[in-house]
This record gives sequence, structure tokens and C-alpha cells, in this order.
Amino acid sequence: MNSDAIAIVIAAFGALLFILACQRLFRGRFIAAGATMLMSVVMLVVSALMFVVAVNLQTYSRLTYERPIAQIVFEARGPQRYRATLTKIPGGDMQMLVLAGDEWQLDARVLKWKGWANVIGFDSQYRLERVSGRYRDIEQEKHAERTVYGLSDNPGADLWTLSTEYPRWLPFIDAVYGSATYLPMADGARYEVALTQSGLIARPVNNAAETVSGK
Repeated sequence: MNSDAIAIVIAAFGALLFILACQRLFRGRFIAAGATMLMSVVMLVVSALMFVVAVNLQTYSRLTYERPIAQIVFEARGPQRYRATLTKIPGGDMQMLVLAGDEWQLDARVLKWKGWANVIGFDSQYRLERVSGRYRDIEQEKHAERTVYGLSDNPGADLWTLSTEYPRWLPFIDAVYGSATYLPMADGARYEVALTQSGLIARPVNNAAETVSGK
């Protein structure tokens, strides 16, 4: 049973208790009605919180083993300037953008669970955060044009942020970290990005990418 289903079940019980509390109130059983109403409110609040968290978790994709999460292809548009086509896996969502520099970098957030969270079926989660261009030369990196693009929205309660600010209140989160990978850009180069238990990894998948990355 996933978190959405659990929240629905708790909300249903909360609603039934609310109806029962109203019935007892109409019958003049004030103490019993008050106790039942309190239990109803608690269950409805818990279900609401679970729903808010579930909305945020929908922005993450399940991670149980190494698997491809994106492909990125480059087309030269001038000196140190490339048009990148990023395709997310699964889903096939495609984003076209222009990156300046010699290399591309992809960043993601990762959540790992422990304890009861694993027992009820929470796998590790990831969310792609941004893609950017970078320069090999440090002085260029400091002063040349910077290009960076966001890759995800953040609806609901952000567990990644909450877990870093209030770790004691979220003991079911085992690890929270950012991960990034970068490789050279080249005309016609194609890379596949996968996520492992230790973070992002990118691999060239055609000759152009293998040549420029030395693979």
C-alpha cells in the first residue's frame, strides 16, 4: 500500500469518527462526543500531512538500482557554445537549451530512507535539479558567460530541505545529498545519465562522445 492509499484510509476513518461524534453530540453524550471528535481531528490532520508529503514525493522518481534517467545530445553553435537536447527517462520529456563552455554538468537531489519507511515500500528517490555549462579554464569560469537551467518544480512540502533543517524530526530519512556529473561537450556527442546508489554517472554512447571524453 503506497502513501496515497494510506492517507485515504486514515482520512476515511477520520470522517467516520467525525460523523459518529456528531451523532453522539446530538444525543447529548458530550464527553463521548468530545473524545471521538478529538480522534477524528487527529486522523484528518495526519492524513492531510501525508497527502502534502505525497504530493512532493511525486516529483521524485523511484530508485532501486542503477538505471538510465536521462539522455543529452549536443550540437555545436559556435566557439564554446552548444545546443543541448535533454530527454528525461522515463517519460520522454524533452528540453532544448543552449550551454556555454567546454563541459556540461547535471545536478540531482537524492533521498534515501531507513527503518519503517523501507518496510512500507519507500524506495530511494531522486529529482533532477539543473543542467549547466562549465569551462575548463578557471579564469573563464569566473568571468565568462554562465548558463544554467532548472529542470524541476517543487510542489508540496520539500522533504529534502526539511530534512537538512530538522533532521531530528525526520528519523526515517537515512541520507540526503546532492549529486552531480559532468563531461565534455562536442558536436554530435550523446551521453546517457544513470543514477546509482552512490549518485549520478554519465557515459558516452556514440563515437563523438567517446572521442572527446577519452573513453
